[in-house]
Amino acid sequence: MNLMTVVSFVLAASIFLWAALSSTDNPKSFLDLHAVVIVIGGTIAATSISFQLDRAALMLKVFWARTIRGQKPNYIELIKDLMKLADAYRNEAPDIERMTANLKDPFLRDSMKLLLDELVPPAHLNKILKARNETVYERYSDDAGRFRAMGKYPPAMGLMGAVLGMIALLGGLGKSGAEKTIGVSMSIAMVATLYGIAFANLIVIPIGENLTEAAKETRRKNIIIVEGIKLIAAKNNPMVLAEELNSYLLPSERVDWKRL
Repeated sequence: MNLMTVVSFVLAASIFLWAALSSTDNPKSFLDLHAVVIVIGGTIAATSISFQLDRAALMLKVFWARTIRGQKPNYIELIKDLMKLADAYRNEAPDIERMTANLKDPFLRDSMKLLLDELVPPAHLNKILKARNETVYERYSDDAGRFRAMGKYPPAMGLMGAVLGMIALLGGLGKSGAEKTIGVSMSIAMVATLYGIAFANLIVIPIGENLTEAAKETRRKNIIIVEGIKLIAAKNNPMVLAEELNSYLLPSERVDWKRL
């Protein structure tokens, strides 16, 4: 589980609650079931219309898999695995298929299986792996874009809730004693707007940005794998492979093969 993301969500919720509770003597004024239904329900409805219901449901799975459970790539461990595979492939180690089956990264595992199957020549294999990497990146980017697009709905639904509240308020101004309820009624009407802004800017849009960053990280990781497989197929020295792949990383992310 990605604990840093979970902690970030808890921090965002804590800041919102602190701001709400410390700004009034009556915390219950921030609670309104109608506002919740309008903002959350309206957002779900608008999202389902925009992306179809099955895609909207899939977005929850994407959120859980890549935002909550997802982990940042460990480039050092990845290059170490590629070095071991390069050494085994060069020396035609009998256990290379077992090593491949035990790989944790699915893209690396599938790429090595393609190499070991010897179905296509190395040049063609490299082309296939690049196409697969770009496909994964495009699909992940599309999912991130859907979350960012969804971020425009909660504030709009919140504004709609506020307008509905104001209509009800203004409609009752002619009644006796209505002046005593103006402040409370306006407060309730604005709660929906608050919910919409908070839901969009503390949850939906950050998830979209998180998924965008995750897509870029996955693409970078897979580029390293594609280049690593090409070097393995050419039976390059594992140390040469490490130096080649280090070129895609910052100094703090690189593997020091001299200490292995």
